[in-house]
Amino acid sequence: MGTQINNIDNRTKMHVKKGDTVYIVSGKDKGKTGKVLKVLRARNRALVENLNMVKRHQRPSQTNPTGGIVEKEASIHISNLMIYDQTEKKPTRIGHKTLSTGEKVRFSKRSGEEIK
Repeated sequence: MGTQINNIDNRTKMHVKKGDTVYIVSGKDKGKTGKVLKVLRARNRALVENLNMVKRHQRPSQTNPTGGIVEKEASIHISNLMIYDQTEKKPTRIGHKTLSTGEKVRFSKRSGEEIK
């Protein structure tokens, strides 16, 4: 038998977390910034607030009684996202370091400041 990927352990490391401000590197929204709403780890994608908007036709339901065409965010592959450095006002790569207290934090490679 060949090797099979275990579905329980398909979590990959991400440089993007929910709540981060990100810069779009490529695609139709290239150059824009937005806040990450949700990270889809199994698919290596993220939802960014008010970016990569798509139109979906929706059937009437109890939550949406009128139905019609609804605009919502579509996911973006995380390779097209960079963390946005608020102090430098530019996109940056991130690094990891351990503080003297033993806490592991992310920091901006551009400015050296911690990312909250």
